[in-house]
Amino acid sequence: MVLGVNKILQLVKEKKLVENLSERELKNPEGAGFDLRIGELYKLSGRGFLGIEERETPQMELIAEYQSGKTAKVLLAPGVYYVFKTIETMNIPDNLLALTTPRSTLFRSGVYIFGGQTPPGYQGGLVMGIYNFRREPFEIEMGARVIHIMFFEIAGESNLYRGQWQGGRVTTDKKEKQI
Repeated sequence: MVLGVNKILQLVKEKKLVENLSERELKNPEGAGFDLRIGELYKLSGRGFLGIEERETPQMELIAEYQSGKTAKVLLAPGVYYVFKTIETMNIPDNLLALTTPRSTLFRSGVYIFGGQTPPGYQGGLVMGIYNFRREPFEIEMGARVIHIMFFEIAGESNLYRGQWQGGRVTTDKKEKQI
């Protein structure tokens, strides 16, 4: 069952379900969740690797970062894949799962966000991919609302997230053993 805004606002206050929410989301959220904002944008370079026991992500260079009170606009080049991290951080309890979808202005503009589910027990910022499918640049302002997050109650028991991305880590430093 998807949780409504009254329930998730209560969890924000009592359990810090989502931290650093904008005033808009705290006072008047839309739909059955919150819109989250782009906080950091990274450009990828080099190779990555995913094996059975080890992995390594490409190198990532921070190219833009949201700063409160300052306007920063970035052009997403055509046909380029970036990674971003949200301003907001999650504290997902053991009885909830979160799902994200891109805001419709993005896919209406030929830009898509690659995200997915946030498991029970995850804490930290969300890290996702963003890709400009168009043949021309797309301008985005740091701090803009880019994804909508919804929370689902889990019937029965769940296993808590125990992966190495806990805390919102964006990339690996070198090849590492997977947990």
